[in-house]
Amino acid sequence: MATPDGQFASSNAPSSRPASQKSGRSSRSSRSHPSSRTTEQTPLLANEDRSHEDEHIDEEEIPETPATASLLQSLIGTTKEGKFSSWKKRWPSIVALVLLCIAVILIMLGFLATEGVEEYAMQAADFKPTKLSLGSLTHTGAKIHVEGDFRMDASKVEKSSVRNLGRFGTWIAHEVESGPTDVDVYLPEYGNVLLGTARIPGIKVNVRNGKTTHVSFDADVEPGSLEGIRNIANDWIDGRLGQIRVKGKAEVPLKSGLIRLGKQTIEKFMIFQGNDVPSLPAYNISKINIHEAKDGNKGMGADAEIDITNQFPLQLTLPPVAVDVLVDGCQPSDKHIMVGTAETPRLDVEPHTDLHVNVTGNVEELPDSLTAICPDSAKSPLDSLLGDYMHGDAATVYINCCKFPDPDTPSWARDLLKDITVPVPFAGKDMGNLIKNFSLADVHFSLPDMFADPDSPEASPKISAIIKVDINLPKEMNFPLDVDGVKADADIYYHNKKFGKLNLKKWQKANSTMIDANGDESASLLVEAQIKDAPIDVLDYDVFSEIIQSLLGGSKPVMLDIKAAVSVKVDTPMGSFAVREIPAEGVVPVKPIGHGNGDGDGDKAGFNKSALNLQMGNLSIIDTTRTSITIGAMANLTNPTNYSATVPYVNINILVNDTIVGQAVGENISVHPGNNTNIAVKIVWDPFTHSGDKGKAIGAEFLSQYVSGFNTSLTLQAHNGTIPAQPGIGFVLSSLPITFPTPRLNTPKKPNDGDGDNDPDNDPPSEDGKTHFIRGATMHIISSTAIFTLSSPFSSTTLFITSLNATSYYDGHPSGKILYDLPFAVPPGLSDTPRLPVDWSIGSIGYEAIKKALGGTLQLSAIADVGIRIGQWREQIWYKGGKIGAHVRL
Repeated sequence: MATPDGQFASSNAPSSRPASQKSGRSSRSSRSHPSSRTTEQTPLLANEDRSHEDEHIDEEEIPETPATASLLQSLIGTTKEGKFSSWKKRWPSIVALVLLCIAVILIMLGFLATEGVEEYAMQAADFKPTKLSLGSLTHTGAKIHVEGDFRMDASKVEKSSVRNLGRFGTWIAHEVESGPTDVDVYLPEYGNVLLGTARIPGIKVNVRNGKTTHVSFDADVEPGSLEGIRNIANDWIDGRLGQIRVKGKAEVPLKSGLIRLGKQTIEKFMIFQGNDVPSLPAYNISKINIHEAKDGNKGMGADAEIDITNQFPLQLTLPPVAVDVLVDGCQPSDKHIMVGTAETPRLDVEPHTDLHVNVTGNVEELPDSLTAICPDSAKSPLDSLLGDYMHGDAATVYINCCKFPDPDTPSWARDLLKDITVPVPFAGKDMGNLIKNFSLADVHFSLPDMFADPDSPEASPKISAIIKVDINLPKEMNFPLDVDGVKADADIYYHNKKFGKLNLKKWQKANSTMIDANGDESASLLVEAQIKDAPIDVLDYDVFSEIIQSLLGGSKPVMLDIKAAVSVKVDTPMGSFAVREIPAEGVVPVKPIGHGNGDGDGDKAGFNKSALNLQMGNLSIIDTTRTSITIGAMANLTNPTNYSATVPYVNINILVNDTIVGQAVGENISVHPGNNTNIAVKIVWDPFTHSGDKGKAIGAEFLSQYVSGFNTSLTLQAHNGTIPAQPGIGFVLSSLPITFPTPRLNTPKKPNDGDGDNDPDNDPPSEDGKTHFIRGATMHIISSTAIFTLSSPFSSTTLFITSLNATSYYDGHPSGKILYDLPFAVPPGLSDTPRLPVDWSIGSIGYEAIKKALGGTLQLSAIADVGIRIGQWREQIWYKGGKIGAHVRL
């Protein structure tokens, strides 16, 4: 009987059980009511060695024998580290084995349940099962075959008085035999529900110290309350089963030799806790193959090979089983979503032999609840499952047990196992370098409009391109797959430093092509997507500056790392659906802009500015002030890169000798690879406003050298206002000024009026081959006048020369001087000046040379101070022309 502490009771009873007691089992089996369950904080019983227990637990409170611990360890299995290995989750066999273990313990205790030797029996009895096999399933339960060794070991008894008394008593008894016995097993903390009943035949054992009896018998096991078993199973599966306490009760008829000892009523409590509670078996998926469904079935099929560890002395045959495979919904409280079915064939389990199981599965179509976006989320349940798997994290699927294709499977087994759902961790697979190659073609950049708010999405630079992604396909995937849509949220890195984001929030149309495996190359899927105006957010302008410098100054491609969450619309045999935020990584090589003669180390090759081939023409004055002149022009240039761009607005400083003298402004500019012609630009020349008196002086000097045909250069440098909506980009580009030779101005020639003398084509070319402001001259000796042919750089604007102080030279010797203070116009193109008075240097070598050239031509040079006016703008410059072809006339 149970003691007040509820741990153990043992009492002698009359040889016959009252009728009411016999009928109590059936009534108890139908009762199942909630009770207070033991938690992890409840003091638990120890396993085996009582001598190692501390002050928290008394021996009198824990009447557990070494036989109990030995039997349980043999049934459950223990690793070298003392941790119990996994239990094969087949509830018919579990129920049968638990009942059988308790039955054997009760019978062995019953052999020795006299007051004199009871304590001795509790500590000395030892039973080790050597074979447990499930013979067959019956309509009411299962037939079990048990083999094991029973032995009394007096050395385990702590008290010498008990040890001596026990050895004496068992020496006299020699052998003890039990009669057929029914053992009932209850769950006290689950409303004392009947777990099951074991019918044990008579057993005879030698009880003398050190003697071993090999026991072999068959037993019938019947499950009790199926609902109670399912309750404890669900608690175990959900991790709420910190411990479990079971109670065994039996009336055991005993005899020793010819002496009948009557029936002994025995109750035994056992507690399983911690590692005593079995867990799911250890398994490994050694092979998996996903393919189109076979035999005319719809959807996709899967074949898997699973190796399961079996460290138990169990022998049984498991019938074919079919299960439903489910996954989590949006919330933990949501109902699980069924995605497919799986089946295992008939399995023959041998003692201590690992199992190799072939599993077949089938998914006909994916339910809408699996692919629909969850509330307050951007993912579907399928996205979460695949995301965990592809990150290498353990995903969780659920097995809803069980269906038995074999019609001979007993109905009690079907009822016991139905609606039991087991979570199964599904080890993720880090996909590694899933992207074999990632490239961009037909790249087009779009800069933001000048009126865009710098903090708004409209301020981000945008990219349009054809993305080409070659994706490695896992060898497990053997089914057709088509991608027709892509979007992504990508982080861009340079040298492991994140500098930007590429946001493809809208679906981009895509197509895909399967590429078969070739040799060592696995099969892949080539996906091409046309992206349009995808924003690029620059997050770190320091890193961005490094990239620009590498592109301009290097000869090797700049490698950008992409870490993206990619969403794809796919068409599969299961139907069309979207898979969102699949992790992907790749490397994008960006070809350098540099075309120098570096040695290929990516740092020493310089940007060849001459490759721009910048030319200016069709200059016209748009506006003037007292200090500035705004010039409209058409530019031609060569884009040496493979990228095109659209620039709504750009403002770049123009520098001469590191001094700002003006700005170049472009609006709605489109640049494509190769030659670009007739690009409208606006140049604001205003040295004084930008740089004061110093700027004005430098500007005048530059104009003087330029119109004189000297080799001059300009520097273009970005600044914070270069792209108003993206000051950071302007700041980065400001550290990369571009200096190039000042482009020569192309001006139209004066129309041929039939006078060969006035035909510029007949003018002797300048000795230096350059275009000069003064293209030619005609000297009239008698009238002491000169007419000059001037080349205006403007196509539609007339400039005025307000003053002229010029001296002509022949071979370094002065020949004449012009002082003229009356303004005269210089119309667009080539034009002649009025007759300008010349003060000849009579008697000089230069003048004599002019007289000798009468009727012909003479090469003269000139130095002049010239006053210029265009609208309100005025400037005083000097001019030095060399080898001007002068015609000499009377």
